[in-house]
Amino acid sequence: MQILEIREKSIPIHSSIRNAVVDFSNMNISAVAVITDIIKEGKRVIGFGFNSNGRYSQSDLINNRLTPRIMELKPDEYINKKGNNFDPVKLKAAMLKNEKPGGHGERAIAVAAIEIAIWDAVAKIAETPLWKLLGGQGAQSKVFVYAAGGYYDAEKGIKGLRDEVNKYLDNGYTWVKIKIGGMSLDQDLKRIDAALELLGSGDKLAVDANGRFDRRRAFQYADALESYGLRWFEEPGDPLDFSLNAEVVARYRNAIATGENLFSLQDATNLLRHAGLRSNVDYVQFDPSLAYGVTENIEIIKMMSSNGWSVEQFFPHGGNLLSLALTGAFKLGGCESYPGVFQPFGGFSDSNLIENGFVNLPEEPGIGFEGKADLHNLLSTLVRD
Repeated sequence: MQILEIREKSIPIHSSIRNAVVDFSNMNISAVAVITDIIKEGKRVIGFGFNSNGRYSQSDLINNRLTPRIMELKPDEYINKKGNNFDPVKLKAAMLKNEKPGGHGERAIAVAAIEIAIWDAVAKIAETPLWKLLGGQGAQSKVFVYAAGGYYDAEKGIKGLRDEVNKYLDNGYTWVKIKIGGMSLDQDLKRIDAALELLGSGDKLAVDANGRFDRRRAFQYADALESYGLRWFEEPGDPLDFSLNAEVVARYRNAIATGENLFSLQDATNLLRHAGLRSNVDYVQFDPSLAYGVTENIEIIKMMSSNGWSVEQFFPHGGNLLSLALTGAFKLGGCESYPGVFQPFGGFSDSNLIENGFVNLPEEPGIGFEGKADLHNLLSTLVRD
């Protein structure tokens, strides 16, 4: 039982949309295949993974630093105690050998892409969906999801935003998230009003500033948004400015959400310690495909619980099948979904429709990429080329 090869490919997203900070027209993603010597039902077990949208591909780190550390290992150094599968914890540790603590950004993203592919392979070897493998009998087979969209697109305008929100509602979603901070406050409020005309109430709409605001604008938006009673106001300021976040929380009585741009257990711990977040009001959004992968996020979930947080306040970022699997495994509050953007990476299995905001988890062994045809076809090019 061994890993034969790890392949990485940088794949462009090709999207004209933007948020308050990032233009996605030149964005790309690292897709990874972990090729094993295991045969199941006549097919070689191959684990797939990719990093989350918004952080670019990590080809150099993956190919020249992390993969060689795994391939230098002897198989018995990364097999589990039962001898019947790979041990993702050992393999993650091998990738981080000789790495200094701190500075988690690009390294965390690169490790995540490989580690996710390892977990996909592990679940396939166990012949079970990852969410069942991680959650056991307590896992949820159906979870709540919300539609993340409302990006800025000059060609669509307010009418296009309304059409987009209507489409999400027609497709079974009940909550929607849209972008703010990329236009003037007055223009953003018009976008919010247009969305709320269709959604009906503030608790069905979240807004996301993507860390754009300084203190003055964060306060300006917080004051303007408070009367709407929105589901949450996401990332008002720089994700590492815990002091600013605490000030916004003290000023804004409704929910704040943040955490998608924090990439380690220690950063997540510091967020809960120092950012003023209220465990019964606010939300955290750590992204497993940015923050070192599955293993690190399991530790983050344990840390949250030990600090008095309900895991229902955790809505993982990413909008993909991995975030969905963790949501079901650990009964998280819900999962972001990208039904209309970042395709084919965003969204869930082709056969699983959204019904009243909920979706069934996939039954395919692994993370479930095989159930999303366009995505699986793309990932398969790593082993066909």
